[in-house]
Formats: sequence, C-alpha cells, structure tokens
Amino acid sequence: MFTGIIQTLGVVKALDVHDQAARLSIGVPAEFAGFDLGESIAVNGVCLTVVSRDKDSFTVDLSTETLHRTGFGKTRPGGKVNLERSLTPQQKISGHFVMGHVDEVGSVVRIDHKRGETIFRFEHSESLQPYLIEKGSVAVDGISLTAFSCANRQFSVSIIPFTLEHTNLHERKIGDGVNLECDMIGKYVYRACESILGAATSGQEKKITLNLLRKHGFDRGQTE
Repeated sequence: MFTGIIQTLGVVKALDVHDQAARLSIGVPAEFAGFDLGESIAVNGVCLTVVSRDKDSFTVDLSTETLHRTGFGKTRPGGKVNLERSLTPQQKISGHFVMGHVDEVGSVVRIDHKRGETIFRFEHSESLQPYLIEKGSVAVDGISLTAFSCANRQFSVSIIPFTLEHTNLHERKIGDGVNLECDMIGKYVYRACESILGAATSGQEKKITLNLLRKHGFDRGQTE
C-alpha cells in the first residue's frame, strides 16, 4: 500500500519484452537506493516487486496483465517515472490510500498553465465515472490528487508548482497516457450501496442515481 506522495523520480534504463511479459530497469538517485529483494515499489502508480538491484538502479518484472492495464507498453529508455516506497506504520499519511492496482490508462486532454497552478484535464472510460466525484481522491501516475469538474468521462486536477517540478507531470503533453487508480474506499462504498439498495439484482446492474437514493431514504435534507 502507498500514499500517493511521490518520493523521487527514476529514469527508465531498459525495457526488455519477452513472451508478452517484460523486465523493466530503472535508475534512481543515490539517496533512494538500497532496495531489498521482494520489496514493493510504486512505479507510476503500479505496485511492482524488486527482483534485482544494484547501487543506483533496480529491476522489476511486468506481467502480461500489467502491460495491458498500464502505460508501460509505451515506456521508452530515458523516460521519467514517479517512485514511492511502500507505506510503513511509522509514516505520515499525507495523501490517500493507494493500492498500486491501476484501473486503466487515461489520457491528457487539456493543460492550462496559470499563475501558481497548472490545471490538467484527463479523459477516462465510462466505467470509472461512478468513482470519480467532486473533491474525491484519485491517483494519476501514482500521484495523490483531488478531482474536480467530473463530467462527461473527464475530470480535472490542480497541480501546484512543487508537485509539477517533483513529478513527471512536467513532461506530460496533450494526448499522453496516464495510469489512473480510483479511490479504494470509494469503490467499496459504491459496491456496498449497490448491494444495500438493490441496485444490482439477478446479475443486471443498475446505476445508483439521486432519485434512487431519495427513494431509499438518503438525501432527506434536499428540497425539490
């Protein structure tokens, strides 16, 4: 488990694809080195296992599922990746709980540079829409961010200069793919609501709507 607070940037040294799987080698700053074999590292938000290491790099294996589910298939040597070590009981949780299990690859559709912030807008599939809510948490390439303007299969985030400088977002361009992981807690709440409200019966899924919530006694403070 991770927090979505990026600790450093790594540089892709090599990506060797073999039999639909791959081995990825990443160079790291000296202060981030010192890995244990079997240690979990979030690389662009993907939980991966260290299979070999030396003083300035580490190597991970990518399964077929990981290649298909994430943006690693388009990774090239020299590219920068966001890195975070796994959460320990002693750590301060400054972001949100990030599992490192990417839901899908979204795409950058707009970048607005403003004074004191940069607004990124991302596009995603319809299946993620229920989990992306106003002021809710989302991990973008492993970065814990707050979503807003969630509509029409898109959402925006505001990036402060520090985050832009210390993550690979400063290299992102319109059309680039990003790994998206929706908030785990939100997923469980949504699934619980489906079960409690009977939104999914006989294998047929129905959408949770405001009218459905009102019918079952929620949102009583709202007036028509």
